[in-house]
Amino acid sequence: MKVTVKRKDNSIPVVIGTEFIKLESAMKLANILPTGGAAKAEIQEGFVSVNGEVCTMRGKKLYPGDKFTYEGQTYLISIHAAL
Repeated sequence: MKVTVKRKDNSIPVVIGTEFIKLESAMKLANILPTGGAAKAEIQEGFVSVNGEVCTMRGKKLYPGDKFTYEGQTYLISIHAAL
């Protein structure tokens, strides 16, 4: 008998209502950092990864399904579902 184990995804959703969001804006939207300046500094210092790779571009466009990680926590960009 073969058993398949699925890894639980502990990503925190960041819901957007647009086609994409810039990394800096996503960090502010997720209430990770209080200001855009703080987000800019953390991104440019290399403390943020996008889809598993370090990203130093604060204007990096994130689309639904993309993930970014900061201080060990992963955030998943999700699209707003119409009610």
